[in-house]
Amino acid sequence: MAGRSRLLPCLCLGLFGVLCWVWVSFASFPDDQLHLETLDAVDRGAFQPQSALSDMEFASLATYRGPGNADRRSNKELPILLWWSGGLFPHFPGDTERIDCATSSCLVTSNRKVQLYKRTTSIIFYGTDFRAYEAPLPRLPHQTWALFHEESPMNNYFLSHGPGIRLFNYTATFSRESDYPLTLQWLPSLEYLLEPVAVSLEEKNRLRREGLAPLLYMQSHCDVPSDRDRYVKELMKYIEVDSYGKCLNNKPLPQHLEDTATATGEEPKFMNFVARYKFHLALENGLCPDYMTEKLWRPLHQGCVPVYRGSSGVADWMPNDHSAIAIDNFPSPKALADFLKRLDENDDEYSKYLDFKNHRHITNIHLLEALETREWGVNDMSKPNYLNGFECYVCDQENARLAAERAHRKAPKKNPHPQPKMASNSHMGCPLPSPGYGDVQDLPANDGWLQIWPQDYWQSLDQAEGLESLIRHNESDPSLLWKHIQNIAVSRARGKH
Repeated sequence: MAGRSRLLPCLCLGLFGVLCWVWVSFASFPDDQLHLETLDAVDRGAFQPQSALSDMEFASLATYRGPGNADRRSNKELPILLWWSGGLFPHFPGDTERIDCATSSCLVTSNRKVQLYKRTTSIIFYGTDFRAYEAPLPRLPHQTWALFHEESPMNNYFLSHGPGIRLFNYTATFSRESDYPLTLQWLPSLEYLLEPVAVSLEEKNRLRREGLAPLLYMQSHCDVPSDRDRYVKELMKYIEVDSYGKCLNNKPLPQHLEDTATATGEEPKFMNFVARYKFHLALENGLCPDYMTEKLWRPLHQGCVPVYRGSSGVADWMPNDHSAIAIDNFPSPKALADFLKRLDENDDEYSKYLDFKNHRHITNIHLLEALETREWGVNDMSKPNYLNGFECYVCDQENARLAAERAHRKAPKKNPHPQPKMASNSHMGCPLPSPGYGDVQDLPANDGWLQIWPQDYWQSLDQAEGLESLIRHNESDPSLLWKHIQNIAVSRARGKH
């Protein structure tokens, strides 16, 4: 394909050369189709045949066509979706691809040269990489913004504030309220939950008699917004905990598990090692509704009981109402420790937490329906991954929006102008980080957690309001962000904001 773009008309090539020249010329972006009124001569050059986009745009691409897709438009008629975070572009090789989705088709690219192109109707951002001071400005009125963010809220608290999340028209986040929810991204399937218990209760009891602690804690990321180490440290005063990893370490890992990659994956030796424990302390690094990771699902898979803190709505996703222990249901670490000790000493009560391993005891219809109806898969080749799924969601939404706008222009009285979609705080909406144990007012001023995470949270709000102001004033220079933040601060101090 790269070779074709370099074919030039040359008399010595004869008729074959002429035909190739015609093909390449047709495949490029003619100026009369680009609508590049906003671009200067240098930017216009980006859309000539030598550009990466035009080099691939009209390739013969064998892509899956959705069951309701009757889109027969050529590639040069399709809207373009720009992945702003090129490292996340879900196509290989190249930087441009045609996608044929459920009801329509689009071109997708990671080539930022098309940012100002009229046909570029939506820009897709990866939340972890999104920075207010690097946003593509000015924000063009014909373009929507889409957000993909499946990772921890700690990666970007900008998105947890109303002024930040409302900048996006479409979202795919861990929240069930987002447009394209990724809530169960860490749960591959129902079968994953139903896997037989890896280590029998009899064997766990034997190991307990030999000195194995009832609780496992394994973390190497210590300074996090949830401040989990502070809680676990207090819990350790009342019950024995074997702590591996770098955080609160009190036991060395076996030499064959010391490699970090091994300890964080589902490598069989690692899985067998942690499956010996009755309880796993499963504390997320950030607290946010519906943010649940492998820390929760892995113990359930292995037949261990997660002692969990993270999503406030975790009970909505559990196999039944007796499969995980929520830390926040206990008034103190001591109360939780006393409860775990009683379970440790009572096999019948402990075993009830593993009843869900029999599918007849999975009573959560909401969980079953969510697994059954989600269109994306985890390690499932029969379904798209959620990156491809979300870009197709955006593609279909954009084509529907463009069709509604065309209908409005033709018959404005009959067809009202389509109202733009806008994300709300429920699409992310993570709260201000709070101490893992105790009250924030009781922490010393030099407390490390206090100096980092509450400040990061509020500084992210400043940046969200600053970017919103930049867009509202149609600014084209992101470096003016700090000036706008300062102006907002002055206005707030004067009681005008």
